[in-house]
Amino acid sequence: MLPIDPHADKARRAWLPCPRCRDHENCENCLAGRTCRVHWRYLLSNAGHVVHLQCPNCTYIWVHDTSA
Repeated sequence: MLPIDPHADKARRAWLPCPRCRDHENCENCLAGRTCRVHWRYLLSNAGHVVHLQCPNCTYIWVHDTSA
């Protein structure tokens, strides 16, 4: 398990599903497309429509293209 990125900031969050732990799957708020207090991700950086994220639950880091 990776540590949380030292540049991660709770003020910079995104609400995208984590492809590793998929912790959002049984959440009523997430399934309804609402902002969830529990299943947010650290938004580490972005370059246009490409975002770099880290899941605070499983610490997985991934890149997501929001234009797709």
